[in-house]
Amino acid sequence: MKTSSKTWLTALMAAAALQFQTGALQAGNITAKGSDTLVTLAQKWAEVYMKKNPDTKIQVTGGGSGTGFAALQNQTTDLANASRPIKPKEVAECIKAFKKRPTEYKVALDGLSVYVHESNPVQELTIEQLDLIFTGKVTNWKELGGSDASITVYSRENSSGTYEFFKEHVLGGKDFVSSAQTLQGTAQVVQAVAKEPKGIGYGGAAYAEGIRQLKIKKDAASPGIAPTEENIVNQTYPIWRYLYIYVNPNLDKGEINAYLKWIRSDEGQSVVKDIGYFPLPKNWRS
Repeated sequence: MKTSSKTWLTALMAAAALQFQTGALQAGNITAKGSDTLVTLAQKWAEVYMKKNPDTKIQVTGGGSGTGFAALQNQTTDLANASRPIKPKEVAECIKAFKKRPTEYKVALDGLSVYVHESNPVQELTIEQLDLIFTGKVTNWKELGGSDASITVYSRENSSGTYEFFKEHVLGGKDFVSSAQTLQGTAQVVQAVAKEPKGIGYGGAAYAEGIRQLKIKKDAASPGIAPTEENIVNQTYPIWRYLYIYVNPNLDKGEINAYLKWIRSDEGQSVVKDIGYFPLPKNWRS
């Protein structure tokens, strides 16, 4: 019995599509894309896991949480690393693409630090003062108890989950001041503030080298709280957050599932601490 070329081509295309969707599971190849905040941690996870499992190859790239979610929707990555929760619109796009809601894994804790130059005399700020600075209502350090110097604001690009988290939780959804200098990653923000005595920026606590992290006050009557592990885990530091990995549930099996379980294990969480983030308490990992 002869098979028509059209039928043969259809079958070939279907097989190719199936191979594309399951290739990572069959070949032991895993791709992770998204949050720049998570890049260093995710690369270390991959490095440690691949040493233990040499048949598994893991590729990690950044680009921002929004970029990771877009790649998840387009099915060009297995894992989307994110420093913010997925948005309803992104969930809808994923359901449209692969018929199911993405599976969310909380993988670490982080505190959003506010950075200033080491020479800046300001030691602490309230959430309201941060709002005024980053929206451009306060433009001179003397208004905050500092020197008579204009404030140079550094921020992240709008595809960043860190940008969106800070905008929502500190600025109440308001826009950043138009003069804010937008930088691609948290490491770049730290480097910029370290060189600029008038500068202020924000990002993950794990990147806070060469600058000083301010204590943050919930309001004027509250004490200033530093972004330490204890203060973030007990949620007394005002700007704390989860870090996440999202996965297409159709792929959440085999090597991918084993890798995600390992990340949340004691060994995987020890890597979190080594990099400078904060491990999930054991009773938060279920």
